[in-house]
Amino acid sequence: MIAGLGVLGVAAAAAGTMAYAVRGRSATLLAPSHWRGPAGRRAIAVTFDDGPSESTPELLDVLDEHQARCTFFPIGRNIERLPEIAKELARRGHEVGNHSYTHSPFYLRHPQFLEDEIAIAQDVVEGVSGQRPVWLRVPYGCRWFGLKDAQQRHGLTGVMWSGNGLDWKKSAKAVHARLKGAARSGAILLLHDGRERTLRPDIRNTIEAVRRLLPELREQGYHLCTVSELLCQKQRSNASSGS
Repeated sequence: MIAGLGVLGVAAAAAGTMAYAVRGRSATLLAPSHWRGPAGRRAIAVTFDDGPSESTPELLDVLDEHQARCTFFPIGRNIERLPEIAKELARRGHEVGNHSYTHSPFYLRHPQFLEDEIAIAQDVVEGVSGQRPVWLRVPYGCRWFGLKDAQQRHGLTGVMWSGNGLDWKKSAKAVHARLKGAARSGAILLLHDGRERTLRPDIRNTIEAVRRLLPELREQGYHLCTVSELLCQKQRSNASSGS
């Protein structure tokens, strides 16, 4: 009986470790990743996943109004659908990362699937925006075996988050409250300018939450920057890399 309980304990510990490796925001067991920046700088990176969408230009206008430069993690197929909007991200000074080609989950998939999702998205982002991504946000924040090798091949580092607005299901008021509560030096905040691959998604709650949040962060003395700026790493582009 005691031996059986010991086996169960080991199994439970192994399952817990695996769950943390796959989904833990600070985990680096399956691939290098960051979930926050240095606490010594009064800076915050606001990030957006799942775009571009038809409403992204309205969001960009709000970001311009408050001089916020952000990092976007668009889906490759959405870029192909809306290339002009994707180009606008880079034109307005934002950083463009990799959020996979189709937004299919990486967990329980063959390493070649991960490689293809990442590689195709890299080419799509660079071909349209002119930026070769250096940051990867995996779909649903779930990593899997083979991710480390794929990231190394493409010069990518993973990015998680320290604050999640849950804007795909919360009201603007609730999203604003969640992000305001997570705002602190070095924070990486997660929002979405799309809803996976939905056509013409309703992101009015996201835009309204951002419209409320940004002036408050400015008043508190925060610099609103890209992930590269937050982590003090130079952003790459065709121009800077010479490609």
